[in-house]
Amino acid sequence: MIVIFGGAFNPPTIAHKEIYYHVLKFIPFTEFVFLPVSSLYTKRSLASNFHRLQMLNLLIKDLPNSSISTLEFDDSDYIGTYQSLLRIQEKYPNQELSFIIGADNLIKIHKWINAKALLTDFKFIVINRSLTDMKNYIQNDLFLKEYSSRFVLLPDFNLDISSTAFRETFDQKIVTKEIYQYIQIQGLYRG
Repeated sequence: MIVIFGGAFNPPTIAHKEIYYHVLKFIPFTEFVFLPVSSLYTKRSLASNFHRLQMLNLLIKDLPNSSISTLEFDDSDYIGTYQSLLRIQEKYPNQELSFIIGADNLIKIHKWINAKALLTDFKFIVINRSLTDMKNYIQNDLFLKEYSSRFVLLPDFNLDISSTAFRETFDQKIVTKEIYQYIQIQGLYRG
């Protein structure tokens, strides 16, 4: 199985690294692919694609069977997760792809571009960060219930760390030492 972990990674945090280990405990993947969104994805201020890629390289340097896909960096517009997964599937034609989402994204997934096709064609690994009863939520949601077999629900992930918290506090415990040094040297996130 190929596991895809999409996100802004603005900056990559210790939680992003711990999610790799959390998934590894439960799912025997052959490759764990970090898929950073392009700065075209959103109007909120993202560090440049270049800087986020450099920081992700620092994050994954010791993670076996991990890689970074920059395919969204090359897009001229944001075209959605479904199109990105189709392109990644071309690279791994004989492997099943699973996309990681947080439990908080379950309530929004029906609004994603090509949501039905996404849930039909790919599996989703759901990381529970809010102690939500995910199985019950899926069974009681009219949209999600139809796709309940497409979700792999992992036990609770109790590391409450976010990129937003780092940008607001510059708490160096939220990122790795190497990423913190990179941010300082490059002067990132300082207005």
